[in-house]
Amino acid sequence: MLLKIKKSYEISENLITPLEVYHHRRKFLKTIGVLGIGSVLGLPLLEAVENTPAANVVINQNTYPYQKNPNYSQQPLTPYAKASSYNNFYEFGMQKEDPYHRGKLLQTSPWSVVIDGEVQHPIKISLEDILKKMSLQERIYHFRCVEAWSMNIPWLGFELKDLIALSKPKGNAKFVLFETIKQDTMPAVKNPSLAGYIRFPYHEGLRLDEANHPLTMLAVGMYGKALPNQNGAPLRLVVPWKYGFKNIKSIVRITLVEKMPVSTWMGLDSSEYGFYANVNPNVAHPRWSQANERFIGEGFSFERVPTKMFNGYAEAVSALYAGMDLKTNY
Repeated sequence: MLLKIKKSYEISENLITPLEVYHHRRKFLKTIGVLGIGSVLGLPLLEAVENTPAANVVINQNTYPYQKNPNYSQQPLTPYAKASSYNNFYEFGMQKEDPYHRGKLLQTSPWSVVIDGEVQHPIKISLEDILKKMSLQERIYHFRCVEAWSMNIPWLGFELKDLIALSKPKGNAKFVLFETIKQDTMPAVKNPSLAGYIRFPYHEGLRLDEANHPLTMLAVGMYGKALPNQNGAPLRLVVPWKYGFKNIKSIVRITLVEKMPVSTWMGLDSSEYGFYANVNPNVAHPRWSQANERFIGEGFSFERVPTKMFNGYAEAVSALYAGMDLKTNY
């Protein structure tokens, strides 16, 4: 008889919890004067998540061949209807439901990614060629937003390091800068007030050893199907031990650089959104605690569950930060 030993990063199956909507980042934007009054008065986010009928949520029917990786199998899963209708993608607006309602405006074909910077062989590669070169697998990761809500999502993708390796990084490459697509059809590109005048394209960054870590993925799908537009189609970053805003969506450029890049949220307020953004229950956000979270699963509850160090992946990634002050390097 096979016995399944629960990994340290797997949560108990009885934690089918809750959901609450946090408006903290919008309050932050209002505080620094980049959010108009009208964008604060939209639909209540709670209603958007809880009242999305599953029958009205269409799963992207495009499929890719993949294998399930049993080493990453956290349960219970967040329902697809919630994972695909409750998220941040500011190019489509500030409300959690905006990406779901407006994501169809994203043009995802044709799609290519440029890898440049401190590399021996800069390349521009199409999504089709990426899929031919990469072996896809499904991994169920715990996703933790900086707003203190979380999900368990089955991502479909490949390890980022395999794509970076195609360009042969130079020895002086220390960091990776990611850039998302900017299209005139995106509502907040066309009307910047819809996203509090955030400057696009959106940028994020990782240290090169973080990017090359085997947990770091580029996802092309979720729940066994291709990514829906609102979740970052056709290619998004997934770094499970970091807060969700690090997981940049709809990537079109990956640039290797020598110096630490400035990401979009760092540029808005580096005192609140640091470069590393590792999930850390011991380091509070300046305006709220990160010690616990609300897991979005079946049903609805106000129960809170403890947040784990590095989102439960400490055993795998803590060595990356040996000797670092994680409060200073937040």
